[in-house]
Amino acid sequence: MTTTQEVQDFLGLNRIAMVGVSREWRDFSRTLFREMSHRGYDMVAVNPSAAEIEGEPCARSLHEVQPPVEGVLIMTPARATLGVVQECVDLGIRHVWMYRAGGMGAMNPEAVALCKQRNIHVVEGHCPYMFFPHPPFLHRAHGFLLKLTRRYPAAAA
Repeated sequence: MTTTQEVQDFLGLNRIAMVGVSREWRDFSRTLFREMSHRGYDMVAVNPSAAEIEGEPCARSLHEVQPPVEGVLIMTPARATLGVVQECVDLGIRHVWMYRAGGMGAMNPEAVALCKQRNIHVVEGHCPYMFFPHPPFLHRAHGFLLKLTRRYPAAAA
C-alpha cells in the first residue's frame, strides 16, 4: 500500500517521463502533462505513436530518453505496465507511479511485484493531481472521498 511519503518522494523529483501520454490534445493525460510542466517539472513524453507532444519531441520508449529521468509516471493500460516497469529496471530508474483514477488504470499486480522485488519505489495508483498544492476542486473532492473510504495513502509508519 502506498504511503504519503512515497507520494511526496515521487513529487519531489524533477525530471519525470510520462509513458502513455496521449496524442489527443483533450485527453486527461495531456492535461496532467501540461499541469506538471506548469508546476516546474521537467516532463518527458513517451509514446511510440507520437513524434511530438506539446511542441516537444516525444520518445518512442524510455531507452530513447536523454538525459535520463528520475521517475516514470505510467499512464498506459494495465496490460502494458509490466513492460514499462521492465524498462525502468533495465535503465536503473528507481521511482514509478502507476496512474489510477477509476478502473484499473495502469495498475498491474505483476508490475507492482517486480518494482518491490527490484527495490523500485512505487506509487500504486492514485492521481497526482490530488497531491498538488491547491488542486482544482474536482481533484480535492476526489482526495476527500478517498479519505472517507480509507483508500487515501496512509502516513508512513
